[in-house]
Amino acid sequence: MTLPWYKLENESEADSPSLVIYKERVQQNISKMIEIAGDAERLYTHIKTNKMPEVVKMLLEAGVTKFKCATIAEAEMAAIAGAKRLIIAHQLMGPKIERLIALRQKYPEVVIASLIDCTEVADEHNAAFEKYGLLSDVFLDINSGMDRSGHPLDDSILELYKHLHALPNLRCQGLHVYDGHLRTSDFETRKHEVEAGFVDVQHFLEAIAETGLPKPLIVAGGTPTFTAHALHAEIYCSPGTCVLWDWGYGDKLPEQPFEYAAVVLTRVISKPQKGLITVDMGHKAVAAENPIDKRIRFLNLENYELLSQSEEHGVIRVQDWESVNVGDVLYGVPYHVCPTVNLYDEVYVVENQVITDTWQVLGRKRRITV
Repeated sequence: MTLPWYKLENESEADSPSLVIYKERVQQNISKMIEIAGDAERLYTHIKTNKMPEVVKMLLEAGVTKFKCATIAEAEMAAIAGAKRLIIAHQLMGPKIERLIALRQKYPEVVIASLIDCTEVADEHNAAFEKYGLLSDVFLDINSGMDRSGHPLDDSILELYKHLHALPNLRCQGLHVYDGHLRTSDFETRKHEVEAGFVDVQHFLEAIAETGLPKPLIVAGGTPTFTAHALHAEIYCSPGTCVLWDWGYGDKLPEQPFEYAAVVLTRVISKPQKGLITVDMGHKAVAAENPIDKRIRFLNLENYELLSQSEEHGVIRVQDWESVNVGDVLYGVPYHVCPTVNLYDEVYVVENQVITDTWQVLGRKRRITV
């Protein structure tokens, strides 16, 4: 009998709760991501989802040379794996500027850029990098409607762009435009929203052209808007979740062809009363920022309801209570895979339905060496 794709032949060897990565599916997702982009060189793949050097190496082997990350530790993890071009998608300030300089000094062959959205931080970077005789590579972060970070597309943004180019120890590479708020399920509607949000960006590009300053490189979007931005050849895309995929985007983004490649493995540890089972999957095993009904989707359990979680326990109401036994292994797709990965120091790696290796989730650290 053929086993379901997720079931491990050697599941008795897997401790629980654990995160299981299906290597063949990761490879397939990488290939599909490149196919959508049309060229691996168009991708600034976001590594905040996977946080693993081995996955970065798989991307490099597939031809992806540029990466986006969320933290200095993730940037160092990518540099360790062999990445040569990075964007830290944060405006770094305070001690993080010195850490960025230290990272640049440790990996001088890697271009490591960060985001700037105001003159004050730009001046701080310029002064700090001047002391070390270095250039700070930056992207102007644009607020295109998400209202989380970035400079609004108003009358003053051109002056900021000119200021970045005037500072002697800054090297402005381009524009960073993250429209993570656009997640409408219908692709045509979402595409229209993306294009409408880019009208003012286009006007800004026209204003830049009139100044005679260099044409900026444009890095835009995340996974939800990837398939829309990919239609415009001048845009570099930065999807990330699609490498592992999850239940949340799988339901919300039906046009995206990715497959689940990360699964939480948990065991039934108790049947405390009729109709209830308890698993060893608490808050520490799966991302818990969403409501209780949007945390995990079990692949080998039907007619169930996750009732509650504490740190190490998950209580589930099941309809067919008699058919479930203490010790049974359940496999579940997380609703949000990025923070789920961040809960694990290491993952099991599966090939041909057999655990063959473990990988360290090195990028989950706040600090590696720098």
